This record gives sequence, C-alpha cells and structure tokens, in this order.
Amino acid sequence: MAWSLKGSYFETCSCDLMCPCNMSFDHGATYDYCRVTLVFNITDGEIEGTDVGGLKVAVIADTPKVMTEGNWRLGLFIDEHASDEQMEKLTAVFGGQKGGPMEALAPLVGEILGVERAPFELVEDGLRHSVKIGDAIEFEIEDIVPFGIETGQPVRLVGVFHPASSEFNAAEAKRSKISAFGIEYEGKTGISAAQFAWAA
Repeated sequence: MAWSLKGSYFETCSCDLMCPCNMSFDHGATYDYCRVTLVFNITDGEIEGTDVGGLKVAVIADTPKVMTEGNWRLGLFIDEHASDEQMEKLTAVFGGQKGGPMEALAPLVGEILGVERAPFELVEDGLRHSVKIGDAIEFEIEDIVPFGIETGQPVRLVGVFHPASSEFNAAEAKRSKISAFGIEYEGKTGISAAQFAWAA
C-alpha cells in the first residue's frame, strides 16, 4: 500500500440548508455556483513511508452550479508544521496524483489556484467543529440535532457520493469568514464525519 490516511472531516459551503450537491453532485447547487471548504484533520497517516499524522489540510473549491460539469477551481492549504517532504506528498494525494478519492475528482478540476502553508487552529467539541486557517478562512459549524430527538444524535446523511466519506452528520454554519485564492463566500451549511479513511 502506497499510502493511507485516517482522521476527522468537516466542511461548510455556500448552499442553503441542505446542500443539494451533497445529495448528488449532478443535482445543482442552490445558487449558480457551489463554494466549499473541506477540512481534513489527519490523526494517523503515512504516504510512501513518510508519517503525516497530526497534520491538517484544507481544500477550497469554486464549482459550477452542477458540479459534474467540471471546471472546478481549487486551492489547497497545508499545515504550516508540515516539512517540505510532507507538504509535497500531501499536495500530491489531495491533488489526485497518487490515486485515492481525489483522483476520481481530478477530471472535474479545471484550475489549481495554488498551494499554501498556513497555521491551522482546529477545534472539534461534540456537535461543534471550527477552524481558523491563517487570515483567510474562519468558520464554525454545528451538527443538527432534530427537534424531539431525546438521544441528542444529529441528523445523518447516508449513501452520499463524496471524497471524504459516504456517511455524514448534517450541520449548519454558525459563523463564517472565507476569502482565499480569490474565492469568497459565506458558509451557510455543512457536514461532518467523525472519521474518514483513505488508502491507495
């Protein structure tokens, strides 16, 4: 096995609650675009012999209303604590050059806007998930617990086609300030996964 990554995941996007793209990529976003920030907290991972556990990666994307039309614009943030070797290998995995889930999305990407090192401040506390990435990105989402559900368990989305997982908690954005690589939007909705697991 060339590489494997495990960790937690959350995102926020510009669609209204809930994001049609999370139901199906070809459904069409709420607006004439979908802008999304995907945050990966890698708790355990190795890429071709290089340990990348403890590092964080974020992908910001600007896509057409219907994601399957392609021509996505992507920017990538890599944890400032990554060495040059770790950064190079993480960039290759998240850029889809080393197989895995992101490789399946690579044909939809029309432009890579850049790759930057940045400090990550990430908090995952129960239903709440927040991140601050330098001065470019700051948002918090909260998993949605339905009215009348006494167990406190959030709404679950299952059977989803998504690079991070096929099952998520549904969430909404509590605050959002996103401006990176020329992509600006207000996060309104979100999803989270207690674990993603990739390998190739």
